[in-house]
Amino acid sequence: MITQDRGRAAGAEAGRNGGRERVGIRLSSTDRERAAYWADKRGYPSVNEYMATAVIEKIRRENGDFDVPDLLTARMNQLIDENKALSTNVANLERVITSGLDSLIGLTRGENYLSDQYEDGEL
Repeated sequence: MITQDRGRAAGAEAGRNGGRERVGIRLSSTDRERAAYWADKRGYPSVNEYMATAVIEKIRRENGDFDVPDLLTARMNQLIDENKALSTNVANLERVITSGLDSLIGLTRGENYLSDQYEDGEL
């Protein structure tokens, strides 16, 4: 996970493997404005620091080195919850259909659910 300590953000990551190098990047004006907005919102000293951190984070994700509880586990939990809700809905639907068909079959036999079950025909 990218560190939240802005003093160590992208500079410290690059400092471990040597000095930092300048890289040119071309962005549309819309993307540049968005990057500036998020850099300011997250407290980065500059848009360049934000972009350097974004590149490092993207590389980590490509390598499979990302914070599992935030990304993968959250999605898996969402899918498990949806699957559980779906199975509950299917079970409820099955129960309603079975009950309805039992009632329909009983009506075709001449049975009445209002009459006594143990009626033996004597008055």
